[in-house]
Amino acid sequence: MTSPTAPARSGVKVAAETDRFDQPFEFLDAWFNVTLSGKDTGGAACSVDTNRRMRGGPPTHVHPDQDEWFFVREGAFDIRIGDEVFHLLPGDSLLAPMGVPHAFANTTETGRMLVTFFPAGAMEDFFHVAAAMTAPTPAALAKVFADHGMRVVGPPLPV
Repeated sequence: MTSPTAPARSGVKVAAETDRFDQPFEFLDAWFNVTLSGKDTGGAACSVDTNRRMRGGPPTHVHPDQDEWFFVREGAFDIRIGDEVFHLLPGDSLLAPMGVPHAFANTTETGRMLVTFFPAGAMEDFFHVAAAMTAPTPAALAKVFADHGMRVVGPPLPV
């Protein structure tokens, strides 16, 4: 495995439906696989494949130092960036610029979205720490967000 500061020097394949490090996790009623690690990119980016099993999504939050790119693979998602709400279907993508409040919600029974962060920051650790929480309260979840460089600034999008 490469260090966080040295990008990979050869191809890094992650097989379909698997996690980069064979450590898939569940968080907010979704199943996650890391498909691109910040360890592979020298911290430039990381990506997670998220499989949603129910409607909804995370609270409205801000990444002061990261862009977040969404690519819908299955289902439909509403994504609010600032004051604008976008409706995305399979094949659609959307960029949430750093510093702009955003939230998303799966609006179908199941949905799947690839989410990429530029730079990677502490996102991989955030997901693993948050996934280890049992029945997190909004305050406890907000603390985990803050501990990983984000701020919760509002509720989840309604569905």
